[in-house]
Amino acid sequence: MTPTLRITSIERRFRGLHVFVILSAVLAATLLVHAAAPEFKTVPGWLKLPEGRATLGNMHGDIAVSSNGEVYVSVQDPQAGVQVYAPDGRFLRNVPDAPSDLHGFVIRRQPDGEFLYGVTLRGQTIVKMTLGGKVVMTIPASAIPDEFKVRNARSGQLGVLLTGLDVAPNGDLYVADGYASDYIHRFDRTGKYITSFGGKKAPYNFNTLHKLAIDTRFQPARIIACDRANNRVLHLSLDGELLGVVAQDLLLPAAIVVSGDYAIVGELKGQVSVLDKAGKVVGRFGTNTEAGAGTNQLKPEEWRDGIFTAPHGVAVNERGDLFVSEFNMYGRVLRFNRQ
Repeated sequence: MTPTLRITSIERRFRGLHVFVILSAVLAATLLVHAAAPEFKTVPGWLKLPEGRATLGNMHGDIAVSSNGEVYVSVQDPQAGVQVYAPDGRFLRNVPDAPSDLHGFVIRRQPDGEFLYGVTLRGQTIVKMTLGGKVVMTIPASAIPDEFKVRNARSGQLGVLLTGLDVAPNGDLYVADGYASDYIHRFDRTGKYITSFGGKKAPYNFNTLHKLAIDTRFQPARIIACDRANNRVLHLSLDGELLGVVAQDLLLPAAIVVSGDYAIVGELKGQVSVLDKAGKVVGRFGTNTEAGAGTNQLKPEEWRDGIFTAPHGVAVNERGDLFVSEFNMYGRVLRFNRQ
């Protein structure tokens, strides 16, 4: 009996050790995941204004980063609608003939090169252009069926007020009409209209579907969209099915970018939040609780390093550093390096 009891005791110790090792591994993995949530550090004075310009320009647009790290910023200025800055913040050039009312735009690489895709607010068009400024495709508002347009109270004309877009892995374009119908319009890579979905009625109930991104963290990819006036971010399938609310109780979410395992949300009322794949807020920074946050009126002398006024566009470079353009009549871009 004694040998048997001795073996059983050894087995129990081994099993106990085995369980301890498993629990330790699970705890370590949990801590690792928690520690992996990105942190950002502000880079004061990163952007250097072009010579001869006292301010960046009246900004109600967006920001994007090309594959070589150059930062593209849109302002409402016919002479400098899209400005390009080096990774170190030096002004490089204006994009020739770029629209002066690009409200939302992205830079995406396609099999035939790297392109800027944008929507013009006043012009009510969708444009695709080379990074050098050559327009290679324009989709007019007339390509969208009238049933998805809103009638202007003063002119009586049907129209759209496009606010954001992104490009799916297959090249399809998804365009948000966030200032009018709250529909998302889908086009193929050649600009051919496919369909529209969303809107102000159930089950979507959108209220200012401002900007969106293609969420490639999931397979198949899906849309992650900022339903601004409802203070929430949602997921939709690429076919338009409402998949659910990702996060809510935000401060007017205006722009969103996917970076690694996270989605980064620029909130117009002066805040940026970092969401994990489950939609949990794992980071929040730059929160502005002072009067004037969320408006475009704050003057440069009222700005504070690392504190937002009104985030309106967000972008990341290949390293994961964050760039935020603001809704501001003087023009403001903030940079935060990922730690």
